[in-house]
Amino acid sequence: MDINLIRRLVKLVETSGISELEIDENDSRIYISKYGSAAPGPVNYTVAQMPQAAPAPAPQAAAAPAAPAATVVEHAEKLHEIKSPIVGTFYRSPAPDADSYVKVGDRVEQGSVLCIVEAMKLMNEIECDISGTVEKILVDNGKPVEYGQVLFLVKPD
Repeated sequence: MDINLIRRLVKLVETSGISELEIDENDSRIYISKYGSAAPGPVNYTVAQMPQAAPAPAPQAAAAPAAPAATVVEHAEKLHEIKSPIVGTFYRSPAPDADSYVKVGDRVEQGSVLCIVEAMKLMNEIECDISGTVEKILVDNGKPVEYGQVLFLVKPD
């Protein structure tokens, strides 16, 4: 699959009025979707290869969020969840020897980079969608994450 084609398709979804685009071609599948409100902002997207699609992620998706879900229920009324928009590997810093983007207790602004989720050799920066204070980081560095898994809990200003 050509990375330039994927970039052009993401740009098409960003600039057009469509909210989802799915393409099945040969042994590849591309699914691009806008998430969140109608307000303009970064587009989160998922790109998946057909052979990796169904069997492996489904059981993990049910098992992985179980522990964070209990935490989220406790704090639901006052903490904002930052979720992973894609399946991939969670990294707290831009490089192994670099400082983490954020730590518990750090003040963040809307648009601040919180982490990276690597998917198919692409480094996707995950930005904060509100201003506030990082209260909890729910994923360990270098661990796999699922689509929709809660990564951070942020106390809004």
